[in-house]
Amino acid sequence: MTTVGVTGHQDLPAGAVAEIRAELVSVLAAAGDLVGVSSLAAGADQVFAEVTLELGGRLEAVVPCADYETSFATDAAASAYRKMLARATASETLDYPAPTEDAYLAAGRRVAERSELLVAIWDGNPSRGRGGTADVVAYAGQIGVPVRVIWPAGAVRQRSE
Repeated sequence: MTTVGVTGHQDLPAGAVAEIRAELVSVLAAAGDLVGVSSLAAGADQVFAEVTLELGGRLEAVVPCADYETSFATDAAASAYRKMLARATASETLDYPAPTEDAYLAAGRRVAERSELLVAIWDGNPSRGRGGTADVVAYAGQIGVPVRVIWPAGAVRQRSE
C-alpha cells in the first residue's frame, strides 16, 4: 500500500485541468495499492480525490476545521466536497472551529506527515497566504517526504481574489 497526499491550488487554469488529471493518473496508477490523502478543497484536491477513487484507491480526508464547508466559494465545490467526504474510508477533523490560515497550514502539514509521496499541483510561486501550497511543499521537504510537482508548461494560474 502506498500513501500519496496532495497539496495544490484551488484556482486551476481551466485549460490545464485535463493535462493535470492525466499526469495524476500516471503518478497514482504507479502507486499500486493506493491510499490518497486530501483535504478535499476545491481545485487540485478535488481533482486528486476524483482520480484516486477512479483508480480504485482508498480516499482519506484531513478536514482543516469543524466549519470547513463554509469556506467553499461555490455550491458546486461544496457539493463535491460533501460527496467525496462521504466516499472517504477515513476522515480526521482538526481541532479548529473555523476556516483560518492556521487551520489550512495544519491540514497541509498533516497530509504531508501521513504521506509517503506528496503530489503538489503547483505553479512554483510562493504561497499567497499562510498554509498555501508552497508552505506545504517546504514542510514536506523538512520532514523528508518526497514531492512530485505537477504543473503544465506555460499554464498560468487563474488568480481569484
